[in-house]
Amino acid sequence: MLISSIPQYVSSVTNAKVSLANTADTVLYTAPSNADLNSSIVNSILVSNHFGSADTITVTLFDGTTAFSLFKLEEVGAVSTKELLTRDLILKSGEILKVQAATGGRLHVVASIQQLSKVRASISATNERVIAVNTGY
Repeated sequence: MLISSIPQYVSSVTNAKVSLANTADTVLYTAPSNADLNSSIVNSILVSNHFGSADTITVTLFDGTTAFSLFKLEEVGAVSTKELLTRDLILKSGEILKVQAATGGRLHVVASIQQLSKVRASISATNERVIAVNTGY
């Protein structure tokens, strides 16, 4: 995968999960900010409402100094699950996804994420992890 002409490799996949017990702004995921892991792709953000009444969720992206509203009071029907993303969302190093429920104790959020690296890891014939650094940039 190429981002800005810099080779990127999927380093790992993960799920970020949170149960919104209250109405506080809650960190769902922070993109890694080290030398190897330098960006993430959020493939899916599922919101499950296990309560008998509809509720709303707000999703915000923070870049360290500025908050960007991605979804503002997005409705999630009673006893249902809603996919918020229609396309992948790319997070740069250190960016933070936060979620906030209108009512506590109703919503669960799960994001499926690919973490990208500048280096490619593989397994050798002796099951040792081998890192191949791309020096072409």
